[in-house]
This record gives sequence, C-alpha cells and structure tokens, in this order.
Amino acid sequence: MSFPIYMTGLMMGLSLIVAIGAQNAFILRQGLRREHVFAVCLTCGLSDAVLILLGVTSLRQITTMLPWLDPAMRTGGAAFLIWYGARSLRSALRSTGALTIEDEVASPFWPTLATCLALTWLNPHVYLDTVVFLGTISTRFPGDEMLFAAGAMSASFLFFFALGYGAGWLRPIFSRPSAWRILDLAIAAVMGTIALGLLRGL
Repeated sequence: MSFPIYMTGLMMGLSLIVAIGAQNAFILRQGLRREHVFAVCLTCGLSDAVLILLGVTSLRQITTMLPWLDPAMRTGGAAFLIWYGARSLRSALRSTGALTIEDEVASPFWPTLATCLALTWLNPHVYLDTVVFLGTISTRFPGDEMLFAAGAMSASFLFFFALGYGAGWLRPIFSRPSAWRILDLAIAAVMGTIALGLLRGL
C-alpha cells in the first residue's frame, strides 16, 4: 500500500500546483530568462514542503481535539475542489488566451528572491491548497500521512524545477492556447476524482 499512497500525494500535489497563477508565471519567466532559476525553484519547493508538513502534522492533532472538524473540512474541501475543477473545465472550454512572457531588464538576486517569497507566502490560496486541503486528504491514510506528504512535497519540487529548467522547451508549447486547455481539462478531472474520494470518507 505504501507506493499507491505516495503516488496519491504526488498526483494530488501536481493537481493543485499546475494551475496557471502568478507564482508559476514568475518561475516560467525566470526560466525563460535563465536568471536565478535554481534559487527560485528551491525557494518555492521548500516553502511548499514546510506548509505541507504543517498541514499534515497540525491538522491531525486538531481533529483529535475537535472530532467534528474533520467531516466539516472534508465537505468544505470537496466543495472547493468541485468548484476548482468546474472553473478549470470552464477555462478549458471557453478560454482562447495563452501565457505570454515579455522580455524585461535583468533583476538582481535579492529582489528576485523577495518577489518569489512574496508570491508564495502572501498568497492565501497556497495555505488553502497545502495546509488545509492536503492536510485534510492526508487523514484518509492513518499511519501513512507522512508518506502522502512526501508524495505531495515531491510534486512541488518536481514541478517547480521542471518548469524553471524546462521553460525553453515549454515556451513554444504553451504559446498555444490549446496547451492550456488540455492542462485545464486534466486538472478538472483530477479535482473531481479527489472530491468524490473525500465525500466517500464522510
């Protein structure tokens, strides 16, 4: 059972992280410009790892003291994932835009790192995704929560480094709106599957 749990964490982490957003656009931009790519990817990966660990360890203790919190969060989490999946599906069916990266003046290291930290830690959605939802889903695997967390953490590191260092290869692909539509369809499917799993555990 260990490997499937790890893979569940990996796939769930990837589902949440690949959505188009300011942080991913920033990493992609840095990768295309080949500026501070390692530092930016490592900062994002470590930040996610800290938040995932916080969610997995803290939520377990809280739900022990407050038994009603777990089903409430499962219901809320499923509702959010259904909404998130529906939004991705709507984007896939209606969107015609593509992500564009414009050339800019080179930025020094510390301002770049500060921007990276701000995009990560000042974004309320990152807490919802990592601490609340991944922490809640980990409760489906009693005794193996850290294995699930390891999978989710791996997803963050894999995606950020792949995005940063694969930016040159990704640019011609994601200059086409169809690439984002396919990605959004995949996100919608995974979100719906996870939401059903949460509701079955009630």
